[in-house]
Amino acid sequence: MRKKTPKRHFPAAAVQGGPTTAVRGIISVTMKGAGFVTHADFAEDIYIENGSLGTALHGDTVEVELYSRIERGRRLGAVSKVLERAKTEFVGTLERGNGAWRLTPDDRRVYTPFLITGKIPKTIAPNMKALIRMTGWKDARSIPEGEIVTVIGKKGDHDTEMKAIVLGKGFDLQFKKALEEEAKAIEKNKEITPEEIAKRRDFRDVMTCTIDPETAKDFDDAISFKDLGNGTYEIGVHIADVSHYVRPGSAIDEEARERGTSIYLVDRTIPMLPEVLSNDVCSLNPGENKLTYAAVLTINERGEVLERWFGKTVIHSDKRFTYEEAQKTIDTKEGPFAAELIKLNELAGAIRKERFKEGAIDFDQPEIRFRLDKHGHPLEVIRKERLETMRLIEEYMLLANREVATYVSDLAKKDPILKTAFIYRIHDTPNPERIEELSIFIRALGYDFKTREGIVTAKDLNKLFQELNGKPEETLIKTATIRSMAKAIYSTKNIGHFGLAFKFYTHFTSPIRRYPDVMVHRILKRHLDHEPLSHEELQSYEALALQSSEREVSAVEAERDSIKLKQVEYMMKRVGETFEGVISGVTEWGIYVEEKKTLAEGLIRLSNMRDDYYNLDRKNYALVGERTKRRFRLGDPVKIRLTAVSLEDRTIDWQLVEAR
Repeated sequence: MRKKTPKRHFPAAAVQGGPTTAVRGIISVTMKGAGFVTHADFAEDIYIENGSLGTALHGDTVEVELYSRIERGRRLGAVSKVLERAKTEFVGTLERGNGAWRLTPDDRRVYTPFLITGKIPKTIAPNMKALIRMTGWKDARSIPEGEIVTVIGKKGDHDTEMKAIVLGKGFDLQFKKALEEEAKAIEKNKEITPEEIAKRRDFRDVMTCTIDPETAKDFDDAISFKDLGNGTYEIGVHIADVSHYVRPGSAIDEEARERGTSIYLVDRTIPMLPEVLSNDVCSLNPGENKLTYAAVLTINERGEVLERWFGKTVIHSDKRFTYEEAQKTIDTKEGPFAAELIKLNELAGAIRKERFKEGAIDFDQPEIRFRLDKHGHPLEVIRKERLETMRLIEEYMLLANREVATYVSDLAKKDPILKTAFIYRIHDTPNPERIEELSIFIRALGYDFKTREGIVTAKDLNKLFQELNGKPEETLIKTATIRSMAKAIYSTKNIGHFGLAFKFYTHFTSPIRRYPDVMVHRILKRHLDHEPLSHEELQSYEALALQSSEREVSAVEAERDSIKLKQVEYMMKRVGETFEGVISGVTEWGIYVEEKKTLAEGLIRLSNMRDDYYNLDRKNYALVGERTKRRFRLGDPVKIRLTAVSLEDRTIDWQLVEAR
């Protein structure tokens, strides 16, 4: 939690001592228009009051003039120059006044409206949403200007809001016509020739199936199974061979590179590849010959990998299972391929047991989905059930990803030229300072969580999570733990994956929806063919790894925003109702509470808690009444009443009914 800094305005020449020096950094802007710049030379963020932001917007790279004055251990400063814009396109609501059109951005961190210039479409009207492109911003005394790129639709309309979320994160909604035509040309030539089959290992006669969500349309992974006898089994993890169809330099490849990933909203998927590829040509549909890239592993009853083979394959999926179908087959021991599924599940259990024994962290958290009406309004919020078959597929995907990365690492030891030529999925060890903060928080909730000068092992975390299993504060502590850790990213430099406890890990198994997997397929083929990558190619992959990590973050934000929107919309018709919740945050202005069923988070404002005057006990993550000593801590169960909902601000207001 940032320390509260009193609002003051410090003009560049009016601060005691004036500016002393300039530093560069990326600025974070709050919804109240204050800025914070992190810099390695300072323990606390540099604070920039909203009158000193200049023309900087959230995420911009800026030059900051530092003042000699220090406030509560934090340096004060002012933005002197914007060096690079984080984004130049913004989504918001159109308004008309004084003979001009303006756009108020949806992102509340963009604290200024935009004046619309250029051609004004005849179709626009007040309260419509649009995507604009920033064309200029003279100085802080003016407002930025922008021209309309796309008129999205009427504010509040379900389809408009979903599109606005996607466009606001920098993703295109549709593919350009030329790209669609290129995809159709690939479709016309999708027939698999005998010559192509001859180049591949043929698995068409081996039992193979896909297991996916009921709503899935793109099947990018299939599992083959063969009992080799003597307690050994051949497991083939066959992945759609996207790289066979999508070639470097093609329009489709360039577009997939820019998108980086598919986006999964509450009601739709924004695919990385045109649907003719993702749902047809590349998709491992049942009853069809398909080209795949496989990790074929020989394992024993303990789930140990005895042999591994990687290369191009051709498969013919025998059946498309949903998770529920496959689970029923395993539970009843009846139905198509029951024996194979049961054994696959047993082996997956052995693999998972060993993975956790080695220190993998169990970060499983509850998830929700929505049942929507024909207009997109939420009728019901449903907790997603975590089935064994989901874990089954997860284990084999993790195993394949690990084995591919390990194989390339082993190659590098034999051939120095290949040493760093790969795309790894890495997860750094936690920052000791953040772990110390986490340990204080966890101990304040009454749990024993010891660290060694900020160092924690995955086994320590798993032990804690086992103790938390089924407790009201389980999700809260897991969420806090995740937030205290580094984010997993893509990199050409391997440091291992802390969360999975893998020395080597990559993403190989989802090339239909993730561009890094396409890169991994291409690089792996080069290694298998003993063709080293040039220095220029490696540099290109390094840049693409960074870009892919950034696009992944934007996609996740879009997905979360769509969930938040529907949570708030669901609650709009329930004002006055009471709910059960868990305190998820305590601040100087109130208590945040997460409702148990919908996971919707809202605020109990301190101004509405009139039975006492409450102070924030930062050390124990609690609000404490001065007179009554009544205490509200993180993780405490509470009964709440819904008092207000704002769809525009995506906020929920609770009133405390009863503390449990």
